[in-house]
Amino acid sequence: MADASSPAGLGHRTVWRAESGSDAARSRPFAEHRPTFLVLVALVLVSAAFFMTVGARGSWSFVLPFRATKLLAMVLVGHAIAVSTVLFQTISANRILTPSIMGFDALYGLIQTVLVFSAGAAFTVAIDPLLLFSAETITLMGFACLLYGTLLATGMRGMHRLLLIGVVLGVLFRSVSGLMLRLIDPNDFIVVQDRMFASFNGVDPTLLGISTILILAATLSVARLVRVLDVLALGRDIAISLGIDHRRTVLVVLALVACFVAVSTALVGPVAFFGLIVASLARTLVGSRRHATTLAAASLLAMIALLAGQTILEHVFHFDTALGIVVEFVGGIVFLALLLKKGAA
Repeated sequence: MADASSPAGLGHRTVWRAESGSDAARSRPFAEHRPTFLVLVALVLVSAAFFMTVGARGSWSFVLPFRATKLLAMVLVGHAIAVSTVLFQTISANRILTPSIMGFDALYGLIQTVLVFSAGAAFTVAIDPLLLFSAETITLMGFACLLYGTLLATGMRGMHRLLLIGVVLGVLFRSVSGLMLRLIDPNDFIVVQDRMFASFNGVDPTLLGISTILILAATLSVARLVRVLDVLALGRDIAISLGIDHRRTVLVVLALVACFVAVSTALVGPVAFFGLIVASLARTLVGSRRHATTLAAASLLAMIALLAGQTILEHVFHFDTALGIVVEFVGGIVFLALLLKKGAA
């Protein structure tokens, strides 16, 4: 029998009573939003079909596998960023924050800058992609676990303090990166700048298998905690009163967020505001506080946005810009709009 305070158990009996007792009630959110999800799934399939076929020339035996690699990368990254953002907003009790505020993007940029600064652009480009991916993923997850574990273990349990330290570390990482960028060769600077924005055009196929396994494992863990997340969203005091080990649960969720962000960032690069866009749209679209529906809607919307956006970028703008730059621009506008809306409220 699972202990009520364990990450696996986490007071499932109490959580079940806090929600609804019947199987019909637990499945009702998906039933209520069934037309919405059918439309979203259809849009994902249509976007994928357009991405795979529009403008295809030459041998299909080459075109389809080549585009399938990018398609899988976009699906994985879109899902990872959407889920991690919704989870982070739940535990931080703030709908305008994203995991990037903890310094993940700044640390990734620092890693790229240090590599080019110390070894040169030629060496950095020649590094085995699997080795570089593993090193980046381990470094990002190690940073997250060290930060979360140290703060939560020493009694610094306030999320606001944790967020503040993440912001300070992010500023520190960016400052160090900025200093190095002023000292490196201009040709090396171009290489670093190219790695600062997410790009799906240079995804290595050998990395997709590992990324798929890691993201799938993290997704299954989130699925087991989905009802606990509904209780966490009620607030710390209420969650504790309902039998949730709040500190341990938050630590588990933060570790899952770190896994999603580390894998997606190491695979294609940082995308700071994309999660904010899809998470806000998902909540507006389904209008539900249930994480089962919100997470699913955010994931599907992220896939649609990336697939449709990359298709438009390739065949309308002819690669005149990177998708990551467009996402950053639109996401920044959405962030400011949400901030002003919350301030006005």
